[in-house]
Amino acid sequence: MNSEQEKIVASAAYVVMSYEFLKMKKLSKRKRRWWMVSINKSRTNRDNASGILNDLKREPSGRFDNFCRMSATDFECLLNKIGPIVQKTDTNMREAIPVQERFAVTLRFLASGDSFRSLSILFKFSVQTVSRCIFDVCSALIHVLRDEIKMPRTSQEWLQIAQEYDEKWNFPHCVGALDGKHILIQSPTHSGSEFGNYKGTFSVVLIALVDANYRFIFVDVGCQGRISDGDIFRNATLFKRLNENQLMLPPDQPLPSERLPIPYVFVGDNVFTLSSHLMTPYPGTYDKGSVDGIFNSRLLRVHRLVENVFGIMASVFRVFRKPMLLEPDKVTNITMTCVLLHNFLSSSKTSSSSYLPLGTFDTEKEGEVTPGSWRQDQKDLSSFLPLRKMPGKPEFAANRIRDAFASFFATNGQVPWQDTVS
Repeated sequence: MNSEQEKIVASAAYVVMSYEFLKMKKLSKRKRRWWMVSINKSRTNRDNASGILNDLKREPSGRFDNFCRMSATDFECLLNKIGPIVQKTDTNMREAIPVQERFAVTLRFLASGDSFRSLSILFKFSVQTVSRCIFDVCSALIHVLRDEIKMPRTSQEWLQIAQEYDEKWNFPHCVGALDGKHILIQSPTHSGSEFGNYKGTFSVVLIALVDANYRFIFVDVGCQGRISDGDIFRNATLFKRLNENQLMLPPDQPLPSERLPIPYVFVGDNVFTLSSHLMTPYPGTYDKGSVDGIFNSRLLRVHRLVENVFGIMASVFRVFRKPMLLEPDKVTNITMTCVLLHNFLSSSKTSSSSYLPLGTFDTEKEGEVTPGSWRQDQKDLSSFLPLRKMPGKPEFAANRIRDAFASFFATNGQVPWQDTVS
């Protein structure tokens, strides 16, 4: 047999072996035992998800609000917005799942953090259908609610935020409270250590800026956990635009009754590095009534706003109560959906009272802080990790600006209760 014949025989043998392999693989593939499991067949009857929702809407005890985390009015409002996006067409084999059931299973997932399997039993969908519904609806919500987060585009809009911080929180020239969290996830497929964080777990990172009314005005989510927390902030859109002078912040102006022009600033805790436009506390501990101690108490009072927002969001949307067993892109979508829903619901006329009931936020009277109700559940927020302290030496100008704020708070800008706060 010559070499040409050997090649032909070898090629034929390869084809036969490939055919046999594919045949065996096809035979070994698990056959679907049922088109629809028997428990799911009843969703065409009285006890389907639509029936449950209708019963909850008629119930005056507020159970609908608890189940969906919003009023029936807002449910219908959002349903009408996302309907054209997520509606599926009936086929000859079966009817499409109604949009309101797709929406309801998504809200229940965000509210409870239950597994897809548990939700499949409750809603009588297959696990695969639950998964598709959730991510289709989340994508639709992100689209229709995208304008709920509006970062100021003009100096006048920033000045409006600064005025509210001054009037409500006694901190002039503040244009936002800044913080970030690692959101724990399962080890992503084929990612190696890309999403590994400083705790040895896996995460995506959420950076957020909050206004004086507990609303998000900037969010950056999805950065890999392995990136140092300092680089995470430096790579965020907010920081880049700040460095490139594209944020349109107002020009420096003196504080009330002062002469030295001071920039408008963001407020962060001590994980961030002090800079000319980002104020952080003085390091160390200080006595009550000291200039540095007064500054720290006034700054941390403002920073509690963003702490409250993260805590409330995780308290309402309990999907954040434990590491998410999902791929990073899906975790990013879920997080962004919750962020947008927070802004939507907190300003809603019909949902805000149930979303943010009395006592939800930290409250303060004459310097004494009463913890908000969300803090009672803080020990269960195992999906959130704080950022690590960012290394870096502050600029001389930044120290000078912080000292100017501290001097102002101790003199012309003092408030009656500040000497009682440590």
